[in-house]
Amino acid sequence: LFQGVRQAQWLTKTKLVEGLPPPVLSIIDNPAHQLEDHEEGVKHAISHARLWDTTEVAPRREHYCPVLFEDLIHLCRLMSVKYPSLTKRMLARNYKISATWERESILLQVRGLNGILMNSMAPIPPVASKEEILATEEHVLETFYPISPTIDLQEVNVYKELNDTGKSSFRDGYPYSHPHTLFFLESANIRPNRFRPEQLRAKMLMFAFGNALAKAKVLYGNDPKVLEQPVVVQSVGTDGQLFQFMVFQLNTTDLVSSDGIKNLVWIDSDQNLYEKAQCIPEVKKRVVTKPAGIYGFQPDTFKKFLALYLHGTV
Repeated sequence: LFQGVRQAQWLTKTKLVEGLPPPVLSIIDNPAHQLEDHEEGVKHAISHARLWDTTEVAPRREHYCPVLFEDLIHLCRLMSVKYPSLTKRMLARNYKISATWERESILLQVRGLNGILMNSMAPIPPVASKEEILATEEHVLETFYPISPTIDLQEVNVYKELNDTGKSSFRDGYPYSHPHTLFFLESANIRPNRFRPEQLRAKMLMFAFGNALAKAKVLYGNDPKVLEQPVVVQSVGTDGQLFQFMVFQLNTTDLVSSDGIKNLVWIDSDQNLYEKAQCIPEVKKRVVTKPAGIYGFQPDTFKKFLALYLHGTV
């Protein structure tokens, strides 16, 4: 999306709130919800991904980005000793999403490979109160006149309007039927092949919306309406160093008009987990001036990652 998050907001009829929502912040601020000795564990995970798990001098991003993700998820799973319901989760990889909706006079569809989706047995409760939802009626969505908000979307012939996840994720009888968190790993080695942070956030919003919309249609049918119980889907994006955090709340499937209740998204942008991985020692005049290692570690970034993992359980 050329205009990034602003354009995604118009396409999904969504109001943006900067930062993470209060229920997530309260998890971050509560020492009881922190992983014991988590700083050492996270530093070890970064070193494992960036320095140790390789036969090369410096591992490529396509290798270290997924390794770091798996190590961080492993650390989060350690909390299941304290919160057994965390074991009732499932990671779906390489699955496809398709969700269709009408916006003004345009039929839109989000579809394709969807990153990694963590499903849960129970939904994340709504993060905005009924009053906050009602207040979105006053919000005016930004337009791009004279540019069309669909300027850079691919135009295709749609023969069947699908709302599907390509797997049994949301179907009757599947125990892990609620979408919880989407993870996007931007692990291409060459910079032009990676999404820039703003475009990544737009992609995260479109796919969080798509998963929420597909789930809402399963729960409440295809007729456009303000939802009795909003659907919450989270998203995390990373290139193996910089993290994007998002919480999306689908309040309405009545998307044709820009009037009325809007959906809500909270975004915490551009959070470094560390500043630099020094794979080779820096040497000047035969003296090591900067040893190999991880520099500028930011523990708060992992706290946010963990808080989104715990959200809906604690």
